[in-house]
Amino acid sequence: MQLIRELYMYRTMTVSLVKKDLKGRYKGSVLGFLWTFINPLLQLGVYTLVFQVILKNPMPNYYMHLFVALVPWIFFSSALTTGSKAVLGQANMVKKIYFPREVLPLSYTLSSFVNMALSFIVIFAVYFISPMELKSAPLLMLPVIMIIQLFLVAGVTLITSSLTVYLRDLEHIMSVLNMALMYVSPVVYPVSYIPEKYMSLYLINPMSPVIIAYRDILYCGTFPEFKIVFLAFAESMIIFFAGLLIFGKLKKHFAEEL
Repeated sequence: MQLIRELYMYRTMTVSLVKKDLKGRYKGSVLGFLWTFINPLLQLGVYTLVFQVILKNPMPNYYMHLFVALVPWIFFSSALTTGSKAVLGQANMVKKIYFPREVLPLSYTLSSFVNMALSFIVIFAVYFISPMELKSAPLLMLPVIMIIQLFLVAGVTLITSSLTVYLRDLEHIMSVLNMALMYVSPVVYPVSYIPEKYMSLYLINPMSPVIIAYRDILYCGTFPEFKIVFLAFAESMIIFFAGLLIFGKLKKHFAEEL
């Protein structure tokens, strides 16, 4: 409760850091904030070329099957890569002034969440030039899944950003882990490729139920199963509170380590 009160007191600082991060992401680039939309489109083009054109993936409308998973994945991968430097990159601020240190990873997570939300505009735009029909009823579940993923990414960012202060090599390890996790998550392939006997183990990966839920809503046009939503929620909450606990233990000596 004390942490919640402190975070509320420093809400203005959080908002300022979110704005600063959003403005600074593409500062100095010619296209600026347009990269928020261009980046996922470029990745979509590359993966579509590899998996549909070259490898002849038989999935109908594969580009949309991929896109609705790729955008949430980019949000999650940010917690493993750039999110791991959320504290390390603000060393001077941490050493000079007092504020709840959780503000740093949480503000980074919120700015990445805004980025993802804007990228969904591109998904809906692609639907207008696609033969697929976007069913409106399942879209009611979309904000729920987005909030669930927000807590998941916040938890991962809390863990990676605090550990990186003490283990600088973790920044590079996360890049490798990010690539590995992508291929054990149903991003570029459907979950039906996973044998039934391994499904319970496969769903331990917290991004698996999250991506399945997004794909049910945006690609299949159906409501995700209750089991999948509950699993996504439970795993996200476990990781979020584990992140708060780990961050709370490690933040006491941030100033000395930085």
